[in-house]
Formats: sequence, structure tokens, C-alpha cells
Amino acid sequence: MSQARGRLLRPALGLAGLVVLFGVWEVAVRGGWIQSGFLPAPSSLGPAWLDEVRSGAWVQAIRDSLTHYLTGLVAGSVTGTLVGLLCGTLPVLDGLLSGIVRVLRPIPGLAWVPFAILWFGLNTAGATFIIAISVFWINFYAAYGAVRAIDPDLYEVAAAFGHGGFRARLRTVVLPAASPGVLDGLRTGIGQAWMSVVAAELFGVPGIGARMMQASSLLATDLVVVYMLTMALLYAVTDMLFMLVRRRLLGWQG
Repeated sequence: MSQARGRLLRPALGLAGLVVLFGVWEVAVRGGWIQSGFLPAPSSLGPAWLDEVRSGAWVQAIRDSLTHYLTGLVAGSVTGTLVGLLCGTLPVLDGLLSGIVRVLRPIPGLAWVPFAILWFGLNTAGATFIIAISVFWINFYAAYGAVRAIDPDLYEVAAAFGHGGFRARLRTVVLPAASPGVLDGLRTGIGQAWMSVVAAELFGVPGIGARMMQASSLLATDLVVVYMLTMALLYAVTDMLFMLVRRRLLGWQG
């Protein structure tokens, strides 16, 4: 009973915190402590959102962003995880790529925007590239760290049962043992990809980020906040769906 009550208490507290935040925010704007030109009152967000929905701009922005968000997320997650698993498993490959990793890892996704424009142009492919780069390193290090943390004794046990080859070790030891860490990296990448959407759309690619930039140039702060909350909602939905998949995949653990 206490566990069930605890599971209900946390969401209730989270909702209460949001109510307090928006309440204080509303009072601060209406009381003149914060100028509405700098930060819109929460009560103005509903009408602004309805206008965007009626015009079709809100739905179209979500569709545009989801196109390169999902493509970039999948590309960056798959390649990052694969390279991380291989580097963690093969010392020769790890050593060979160590210098390249040290050089490229500190470069933020935003720094690749000029090259994205040159290589792909002002289109979805360029935005996808920026998102994939941002997600790649998160998944690379999550997979790499998960493999390096595997108990060496597991490899010896696998070899004793005839699974000493690379493919056999990968299938019977590496993937099962590293899967929780890999999935944690994938979950982090889901959030990072949404953070990268704005940067990916800075150079004019249609989507939520581009719509936010248009609104900010017109000082339409209510629309900026509407799209900020839209991104937060989309992240919450994608994170919730991923957690459902994660529980299913790791059901064998518990």
C-alpha cells in the first residue's frame, strides 16, 4: 500500500509544483513585478496557442521538427551505440580511434552548422546532421562505458562454455550486460535531440525552432513560450514511450 501511495505521491507533488510555478508567474506579471513584454502571463498562452492551431502553424511546425528529430535521433543513436560497443570490445579499434575521439568530442553540435549548410544546404538533411552529431557522442560514451564496466570474469565464464569468439562474446556477454547502460544513453539522447532541434533550425529549416526564432524577432514572447512548452510536452511523451519500451526490454532483470 505504501509503495502504491508513493507512486501516486510523486506525480501529485510534481503537478503541485507546476501549479505553484504558474501561479507565482501569473501574479508576478499581473502585479507589475515583471513586465509582460519581457515575459508573458500564463493566461495569455492559451489564446496564443489556439491562434497557432487554427492557422495550422503549430501542427506544421511539429511535423517539420519531428521529421529531422526522429531521423537524426535514430542515425546518431545507432551509429554512436555501435561504435561505442565496438570500441569497448576491441582494444585495437579503441586505440585507433582514441585520438579522433579526443579531437571531435569537445566540438558542440552548433559549431557544425556552417558545414551543415555547405554540405547539405538549407534543408532537412542539414538539420538531421546537427541532431545526429549531438546525439552520437552521448550514445557512444554510454555504450563504451557500459562495455568497459563489464566484469572480466563474465568473459572467462563465457569462454569456458564455448563462447570465446568475438561474435559469441558480443551476443552472450556484451549485449546483455551492457544493455542497461546503453538504454540509459538512448534515453539521454532523446532529450538531447530535442535540445538540438532549435540549433538545427537556426539557419532557416522549418520547424519548432524556426517558428520560435520568427516569434522572437517579432517580440511575440507568448508564442516563444508556447513553442518552448510544446518542446517540453513532446519530450515528455517521447521519454514516457521510451521508458515503456525500456521496461519491456529489461523485464528479464527483475
